[in-house]
Amino acid sequence: MPELPEVETVRRSLVELVVGKTIERVAVGWPKIIKNPLEFEQFQDALKGQMIHVVNRRGKFLIFLLDDYSLVSHLRMEGNYSLHRKGDETDKHTHVVFSFTDGTELRYRDVRKFGTMHLFTKGTEETNLPLAKLGPEPFSADFTVNYLKERLMKTDRMIKAVLLDQTIVTGLGNIYVDEVLFRSKIHPERRAKTLSDQEISILRDEAASTLIEAIEAGGSSVNTYMNSHGISGTYQERLFVYGRKGEECKHCGTPVEKVKLAGRGTHFCPKCQKSNR
Repeated sequence: MPELPEVETVRRSLVELVVGKTIERVAVGWPKIIKNPLEFEQFQDALKGQMIHVVNRRGKFLIFLLDDYSLVSHLRMEGNYSLHRKGDETDKHTHVVFSFTDGTELRYRDVRKFGTMHLFTKGTEETNLPLAKLGPEPFSADFTVNYLKERLMKTDRMIKAVLLDQTIVTGLGNIYVDEVLFRSKIHPERRAKTLSDQEISILRDEAASTLIEAIEAGGSSVNTYMNSHGISGTYQERLFVYGRKGEECKHCGTPVEKVKLAGRGTHFCPKCQKSNR
């Protein structure tokens, strides 16, 4: 699943590809992707003649700012955007096509069909779901040590589950939670309320620095992820624990272990991240 670094990389490529283009028409081949408005025909009609002015991001969501509307797009597991010339060959996994007046098309392709699109009146997207309940991003000014401590002290959940909770911190997914916890030397099974002030401070800093480094590397291409230029990221080459079950820890040589926590496969080093629940 694309996480914040991958979505930010896609956003940057979309800025280069589609900002300034005017939508001539929209074709929706899989209506269930459109969550708002409920009738996909309304979605298609509303976007006719709209220019894309800005492509923003909030957590894992892309936000296309048009003349009158904001289009909020979640790629979920395998959604991706790519630009084509009209008439170029397509395939059965292309479910939404934005045709522009300059003869190009932005195509949304999603093998699993898990992605979503919401269309809102411009300026109201932050007060409506899915964006309304998102917590701050790891490098946001609002993601302070005091904020994080307050949230952690209120729950008895494992720290892995807490960091995956998008209402507490948005943008961290399974890959980067594992990496952040390793870099913080915190076992993923630790109860959130047991973390010390020093550990919370380190956790906050590592969450921000890990994502910044991943963005600079174009994200992690561990499955099918590519940006909208069709280019893969390289951060997977720097991963310490995620996807490295049985391999030697890069710090101490102990084999990396994998367990299932909070419904997700979780990687950690049992020596570097000692459990003291």
